[in-house]
Amino acid sequence: MKVELHRDAGKYYSRLPEPWKSHVKAAIDGLEKEPPEGDIRPYEGNPGIFRLKASKYRVLYRLETDTIFVTHIEPRGQAYTKKTKQGRGKK
Repeated sequence: MKVELHRDAGKYYSRLPEPWKSHVKAAIDGLEKEPPEGDIRPYEGNPGIFRLKASKYRVLYRLETDTIFVTHIEPRGQAYTKKTKQGRGKK
């Protein structure tokens, strides 16, 4: 599958320190495989959104036909706050 990053997710990724950036990149690369690899679970409270563990970060994404669209990359503590993720993630 093809993986695309939302503009905000791309900005956050580019600002990550190098050791963490490689962890997140490896996790995102695992999404491209068939079937996707990694610790993936549905994101509770938001149907259609999934979370992928990448060390101390969480990658939130949704599936669109044959594309995985990464909407957020966040530290673990911020990823699990009760805010809606459905409204963000549009190009």
